[in-house]
Amino acid sequence: MAGSLNSRTDSDDLEESHEINVTPFIDVMLVLLIIFMVAAPLSTVDVAVDLPASNAPSQPRPEEPIFLSVKEDLTLAFGNDMVGRDELKARLDEKTGGKLDERIFVRADKAVDYGDLMEVLNLLRDTGYLKIGLVGLETLPTPSGAPAAELAPAPGGP
Repeated sequence: MAGSLNSRTDSDDLEESHEINVTPFIDVMLVLLIIFMVAAPLSTVDVAVDLPASNAPSQPRPEEPIFLSVKEDLTLAFGNDMVGRDELKARLDEKTGGKLDERIFVRADKAVDYGDLMEVLNLLRDTGYLKIGLVGLETLPTPSGAPAAELAPAPGGP
């Protein structure tokens, strides 16, 4: 409750004021506004990232690696043998001897969309094969600013 000092009566009692004191409310709102203005840019990620090529040493290959290829038209293949998505589990069991801990190497064409590749990886997970390796080309780091075509010797050159 608040009282008023502008009393029209001669009594010593203060009158009650029925107005809301908004000053503390405004202070709290300004503090919250500042907090959100500082925290909002920190919670978004708008950083463009150019990921480098991997130069990690390659792992030794198993004796008979199992390569599952995802072609540009989203068909699946083991080597040159086409395989349907519905018969993938049977063919994997045939190639691995039923061992679910065998690593499956997945090769995908550059034109395959990320979402389509994830569908194939989910299909492998649903069949029980959880050890999956992604296969890519090994690239050598190029000196800064020089395109790879300039580094290759010209045909018939010295």
